Amino acid sequence: MPDLRALADDIKQWSRELGFQQLGIAGVDLAGDEAHLHDWLQRGQHGEMEYMARHGDKRSRPEQLQPGTLRVLSVRMDYGTGEDALAWQTIADSERAYVARYALGRDYHKVMRSRLQKLADRIGAAIGPFGYRVFVDSAPVLERALARNAGLGWIGKNACVINKDAGSWFFLGEIYVDLPLPTDAEASAHCGTCTRCIDICPTQAIIAPNRIDARRCISYLTIELKGSIPEEFRKAIGNRIFGCDDCQLICPWNKFAKRFDEPDFRARNDLDRATLVELFAWTEEQFLQRTEGSAIRRTGYEGWLRNIAVALGNAPRSEETTAALESRREHASEIVREHVEWALART
Repeated sequence: MPDLRALADDIKQWSRELGFQQLGIAGVDLAGDEAHLHDWLQRGQHGEMEYMARHGDKRSRPEQLQPGTLRVLSVRMDYGTGEDALAWQTIADSERAYVARYALGRDYHKVMRSRLQKLADRIGAAIGPFGYRVFVDSAPVLERALARNAGLGWIGKNACVINKDAGSWFFLGEIYVDLPLPTDAEASAHCGTCTRCIDICPTQAIIAPNRIDARRCISYLTIELKGSIPEEFRKAIGNRIFGCDDCQLICPWNKFAKRFDEPDFRARNDLDRATLVELFAWTEEQFLQRTEGSAIRRTGYEGWLRNIAVALGNAPRSEETTAALESRREHASEIVREHVEWALART
């Protein structure tokens, strides 16, 4: 058996060399989080995300998901901070499209999975064969709880993991391992009495500290929901066509975050400055081509047009916006037609 403490130190150093900003080591006890998850599911606050309930307790019991798991290596990879003012400017310009910061560049799943695999290979080269499995939002994993237990940050009132030095603009990934490595100290919470994220949420989806009703959340409505967006939320969506960052943009801890310029996460296709009319004109072929290797693919072309139609309905009426909506009035998708008609009626 290798010197486990020395190995843990080596693993952390190797993770930094691979471009991760932090790695922590957690145990597998998630009993308290399991109770929270069960309550959230029983209340139906996961909406149509049936995958959240599909795997029983495997999400909160790592050793059931990957037999033999003793520890979880939790990593964070920063995807950019320091552009908050520009983000607010985009949200305020109702003729432009707002895309959540994490989705502007290359799909983080692919970037992180490749690097986590390299980390696992590095460990294997040092100690020989061992049991492991890499995860990047790809299986039932309670990644935020594991990140908290690994010392990467606390779970804030907006349900994001917040790090005192890095804020919340980062992705998470895990390697389940069968090595009894020493664990790191759990992160303590530092939200205090602040409720800025709760107060600013456009659809009031944060119904209590660390409690999100997905059915009200703009990220859910524009990405996960495949049908019609409830009319009660359409105005509040504004020009957010893929996800929402308001609760992170307002978070005081993000003022202290440093920027790590990862080339893979730089904005593609001018998505950080594009207008709604420009994006609404994309054909399905263009959508598929320009979102290749992007998280935006998740919404699908129909969802893309649906979301932009809502945003155009919230934009100032002009000949250009009206013409754009009229061009999709006879679209083959009933979902698209419905949202276009709603937008045109908002005169």
